[in-house]
Amino acid sequence: MRSTIDIDENLIREAMKLTNARTKKNVVRISLENLIRQKRRERLKGKLGKYPLELTPAALEKMRGAD
Repeated sequence: MRSTIDIDENLIREAMKLTNARTKKNVVRISLENLIRQKRRERLKGKLGKYPLELTPAALEKMRGAD
């Protein structure tokens, strides 16, 4: 879908540096994907309450071995 939007050039430049994106189109795609991922996590966390979602692989293995 083609869209014309006005985006602060400094924000685009900084986002491109941080993500190593080569084009504006790519940095917008990366940014939108990350925003969607973040909001989905927030929604899931809200539904689960205060259960810790930040588990490391080592912690998961320890939990699996606790049977």
